[in-house]
Amino acid sequence: MSHQKTNVFSPKKYLKSKKNIKFAQTDIMEKKSQKNQQEMPEAGKILSKPRIFFGLTFIVFAGVLTLSFISYLMNWKADQSQAGTILDKTIKSSNIFGKLGDWLGNIFIFESIGIASFIVAFLFVVFGTMILKKKIFKPWMTFGHSLFFICWLPILLGAITRGNGNGGVLSGVYGYQIMDSLSAIIGNVGLWVVLIVSIALYFILEFNLRPSSIKAKLDVINENTIGKVRSMMPNSDQSFDADQELEEEVIEETPNITVTDLSENRKKPEATKKSPVIQETQPIAEVETIVTPNQTSFEEDKEAAPTLNLNIITTPTIPAVKPEDAFDAPVLSSSDTDDIKFKVEVAPVIDNIDDADKQSQDLVDKHGLYDHRLDLAKFQMPTLDLLKEYGNEEISINKEELEENKNKIVGLLKNFNVGIAEIKATIGPTVTLYEIVPEAGIRVASIKKLQDDIALNLSALGIRIIAPMPGKGTIGIEVPRKNPTMVSMRSVIASQKFQNTDMDLPVVFGKTISNEVFMADLAKMPHLLMAGATGQGKSVGINAILTSLLYKKHPSELKFVMVDPKKVELSLYSKIERHYLAKLPDSDDAIITDTNKVINTLNSLCIEMDQRYDLLKNAFCKNLKEYNKKFTERKLNPENGHRYLPYIVLVVDEFADLIMTAGKEVELPIARLAQLARAVGIHLIVATQRPSVNVITGMIKANFPARAAFRVISSVDSRTILDSTGADQLIGKGDMLYFNGNEILRLQCAFVDTPEVERLAEFIGEQKGYASAFLLPEYVSEEATSTVGAFDPNEKDALFEEAARIIVSTQQGSTSMLQRQLKLGYNRAGRIMDQLEASGIVGGFNGAKAREVLISDLYSLEQFLEDLRN
Repeated sequence: MSHQKTNVFSPKKYLKSKKNIKFAQTDIMEKKSQKNQQEMPEAGKILSKPRIFFGLTFIVFAGVLTLSFISYLMNWKADQSQAGTILDKTIKSSNIFGKLGDWLGNIFIFESIGIASFIVAFLFVVFGTMILKKKIFKPWMTFGHSLFFICWLPILLGAITRGNGNGGVLSGVYGYQIMDSLSAIIGNVGLWVVLIVSIALYFILEFNLRPSSIKAKLDVINENTIGKVRSMMPNSDQSFDADQELEEEVIEETPNITVTDLSENRKKPEATKKSPVIQETQPIAEVETIVTPNQTSFEEDKEAAPTLNLNIITTPTIPAVKPEDAFDAPVLSSSDTDDIKFKVEVAPVIDNIDDADKQSQDLVDKHGLYDHRLDLAKFQMPTLDLLKEYGNEEISINKEELEENKNKIVGLLKNFNVGIAEIKATIGPTVTLYEIVPEAGIRVASIKKLQDDIALNLSALGIRIIAPMPGKGTIGIEVPRKNPTMVSMRSVIASQKFQNTDMDLPVVFGKTISNEVFMADLAKMPHLLMAGATGQGKSVGINAILTSLLYKKHPSELKFVMVDPKKVELSLYSKIERHYLAKLPDSDDAIITDTNKVINTLNSLCIEMDQRYDLLKNAFCKNLKEYNKKFTERKLNPENGHRYLPYIVLVVDEFADLIMTAGKEVELPIARLAQLARAVGIHLIVATQRPSVNVITGMIKANFPARAAFRVISSVDSRTILDSTGADQLIGKGDMLYFNGNEILRLQCAFVDTPEVERLAEFIGEQKGYASAFLLPEYVSEEATSTVGAFDPNEKDALFEEAARIIVSTQQGSTSMLQRQLKLGYNRAGRIMDQLEASGIVGGFNGAKAREVLISDLYSLEQFLEDLRN
């Protein structure tokens, strides 16, 4: 029922309300008068023209800075390079404000505080609003916050980016320098502690983050959320019809139940706290509390909640308890649970194996793992007796020489006003490394440019200065010893480091300056580029690499493809053809010396690479090691083409000669193998005497991260092979620099003489080998073979018409000219010249003179070519 309230007139209330209205009107009039008095002086203030000018100027300049910074960050490398060319009209800028924007971005962002420069632009806006008397910001608070983040943000970004890549521009020079100094003084952990503590103190001081204030704020949030929800929920003391319905349903559905007085249980809720009484004849269970979904309350007093207490007489069978009622089950005492049998079982791990894995496991159980060495089960690995022992190789310390060199170095540096705080000598087989710690304030460049003076003062060749030493705070000066010590191949092969290695393709080079055996994994290099002048130990280095591989790998695990244009360097290994070498099916000699066969072999290796990738794809493997492991575990079916894949190492002794004679026909397959062949176990070792840019091109260098440089003639050659100088300062006789992509190491290459290689090859060759060498896929050249006098226009070379135009335009029938113009090898250029002769464009061979050109002009040539096409 709805009740309507009646309005009864009361004179007393009317007078009282009228009086209140009068007082309210008086109060409003007083406030309006005070407001008008306050607004009068403000209205009387008029901004002067200088204030308007400078205020707007600051705000506009802030906008110019912001847009310049954004545009600078989009193309900062180009803008940085154009920072000093403001007056050069020929150079165009990509910045939205031109070269002025480049200059502003370079000054504020790169050379100063990085992206914190946007805070400077914001401060100009603050200054502008202050000049215009607009109280938008609180000046002193805004300046304090801005100065803090101008100092803190660049250091944080410098700690994150470490000046790497494009991240260096985010911190600026200031952020990186401060970060570098702090990291050197207090370490990386200390640097991060300072950054975190400083920002934490800033927030604590700024936002008053004391524990008491935080607790108070959480209490307010709790009251505003949970308190409101609690006040909206109904009281649990109220009676709901759903409770009565639930009680009736429980009574009807439960047979043989003795029900106590429900009303008494409602009046006495404490009865639910009593433990259940279990009779001796029949067990009695008690359902303690049933709470309906409607009884929702946040009150902590649970005793007032209505409960339903049932004494249930059941059979000895324990009823199943629903999961949702498990939380309401009564808690029995320890005496009640002692009679219950409790059994704990651990569920076994179920590993479902598919049919293919089960079949492979059955094969392994029946036959064992596949052994790829069974074909040559009696093969014996080479012994150390095959290598010559050169006597005691311990390093002798000559204190007089060390003291003399130390005094000369210190005295020379003092003459150039370079102070030294500490000096240390490390003696190697051929070189002594003097590590010096310069005094504070000494520039590294001032020591590095004294290399020639130090060499003159020490009267020694091969002085190399490493400034600074990688991973150390010192400057290294490498000085050759007067009496160097030989590093024999036997000493490094017999070392525990080599004998116990688990590398896939271990290659031992020699010893470092600290007299430690240096090894590298060819499978992880993954390709090696070697260079050095004649007689500096390059061929000995190749023999050392091959020897270390022969001492460690079984013939079924490794195959060599050897290319030797000089025909004498690698001929010693022809005796191990049926064990370790690979060749083309139609080739008689496994050591490849003919240029035409080199091209076919390289292309055949590319076919082998593609076939291996297909096998890996079908086997769902990513590399050769995973594939061979699956094959060994008999998970791959040989009937599907799968087989055990050995590593293949391509050794090219004189790469420059191949480039001169074959050109692009050799470079392209070499580059393709270097790019893709690593994952399928094909690795390259390429050596050359002339490390010029037309031999070691950019495409080849990009795919040969590991490089070994022996002594070269000039620093230009050193830069070509190592991308830095140093190889021109070596002393020869196996002195080498090894670059693995990170740092340059100076090594003394192990010496292996020709008789040692012969004994090693004879030892392997005398044992039982395979029926033939490892056969590579057959390669059919795309170039059609043609003979003079039987010219077929459909079989002409792809460059036939271009070569004809060059010959007719120059009126010079020269094969060497075709090589230069078309960048071809001699064989292909000769075949094109034979086709030109057979077609009637040039005359016959005329000795040392050029061939006669039979067509006089290009117009006649085009008509002739058109007739050939038709």
